[in-house]
Amino acid sequence: MRKYLCRAASNRSEINPNSTRKARPPTAMEGQQGQENLATLALAQAHFQKGEYAEAEALYSAYVRQYACVASEGEAPGSKCSPEDLATAYNNRGQIKCFRVDFYEAMDGYTSAVEVQPSFEVPYYHRGLILYRLGYFDDALEDFKKVLDLNPGFQDAILSLKQTVLDKKEKQRRNY
Repeated sequence: MRKYLCRAASNRSEINPNSTRKARPPTAMEGQQGQENLATLALAQAHFQKGEYAEAEALYSAYVRQYACVASEGEAPGSKCSPEDLATAYNNRGQIKCFRVDFYEAMDGYTSAVEVQPSFEVPYYHRGLILYRLGYFDDALEDFKKVLDLNPGFQDAILSLKQTVLDKKEKQRRNY
């Protein structure tokens, strides 16, 4: 099983180098909030890597709530909240739900991940796998193609795309 981790952006310019917003130093409160967010995410990642999925899921959910709170207040340049981190939290929480065979909730997580970070190919791949398993071949094909648009060398997506095409043809042949 692959485990997808992310890096934390250290400042706003790493997230969006073309931003026209002027950077300001974070206040003590904002800096503390950012450190708490990173600590929550790091702890979630550690539990995820150890296979302690209940703990990881709770921490990913806490991170998502913390991020939403910071975002609603207006993200400060030094808050250390990044779309990459949020997308990873959604993706990994989706993985945990997939392990529990909560496919629709897992897909919600993957969809949230790509809404936050559209260039993150992994959630498209995971969502495509679930769509394939559920027999939604056209939707799975779209996700696998998107993965390959973003990362042409993603071997598992190449294989999954080929298998989905074959199974779709077989389904059509049998007139399901």
